[in-house]
Amino acid sequence: MKRAMIIANPSSGKEEAKKHVDKVAEVLQSLNYEIVIKETEKEMDAARFAEEACEERYDSVISMGGDGTLNEVVTGLAEKEYQPTLGIIPLGTVNDFARALSIPLDPEEAVAILKDADKRHVDIGKVNGKYFMNIIALGGIAEATFGVTVEQKTKLGPLAYMIEGFKKIKDKEPFDAVIHHDDQEWNGGALLILIALTNSVGGFEKLAPDAEVNDGKLHCFIIKNVSMVKLVSIATALLKGTLKEDENVEYLTASNIKVASYKNLIANVDGDEGDSVPITVEILKRHLPVFVPSQALESKSQ
Repeated sequence: MKRAMIIANPSSGKEEAKKHVDKVAEVLQSLNYEIVIKETEKEMDAARFAEEACEERYDSVISMGGDGTLNEVVTGLAEKEYQPTLGIIPLGTVNDFARALSIPLDPEEAVAILKDADKRHVDIGKVNGKYFMNIIALGGIAEATFGVTVEQKTKLGPLAYMIEGFKKIKDKEPFDAVIHHDDQEWNGGALLILIALTNSVGGFEKLAPDAEVNDGKLHCFIIKNVSMVKLVSIATALLKGTLKEDENVEYLTASNIKVASYKNLIANVDGDEGDSVPITVEILKRHLPVFVPSQALESKSQ
């Protein structure tokens, strides 16, 4: 019999996780899985449970929570000799990785796709030895989003990040940067650096429309030091999915990116506070097996 471990954050999804856990267990049992349910109580519990699933060679691990829970699960699975297939039931505010994989954001619909899901190997990112699934941002605008509260996220969703970021725009704080990307180098002044792994960032799905979950590329946008008027225009381009076409934005792709600056910049990693520069970002190409809706395989490259 196949074995599946359900890793659930009971505080996610307005604390409705228990109801959804029961449904996941029911679906998996109908598919002849033996079920083990693990509930998180503290930070890094999900990572520890996922590591156990690798060591004990479970067939599948189902992450039930927000992007934070998912990040921990991926951390537990990454670079292991044996990896169970990851299933994602999004219960958080933004759920960027689920969006990028075309997994329904409605938990009941996400549970339903497990019945006939396909498996796909997707990229994950690594920054200074830690893992991420969506984006790294550098600059005062990015650091401002560290102040977004749980209450704001619950009330406003992805808009909460944008509001806090725009508050910081008026304080324009340019910085110097040296970016080594593969065997090339860029240096100059910037207001914001974005390094995206997927097309969905902060709930907005057009930042990097060309980004695929398994293209083996980091998509880097360098927003230069421009006037407020031009900055508003750039923000509009970001929402429209035309950011890389703006003359005040440098766009590059690479499998390895190193960023250094004389300014003490703190990386925003998938919405959370990360390391200060210098940072080294790399991609682990098609590294993780994930359950996705069958139609997602039909519409995107393998």
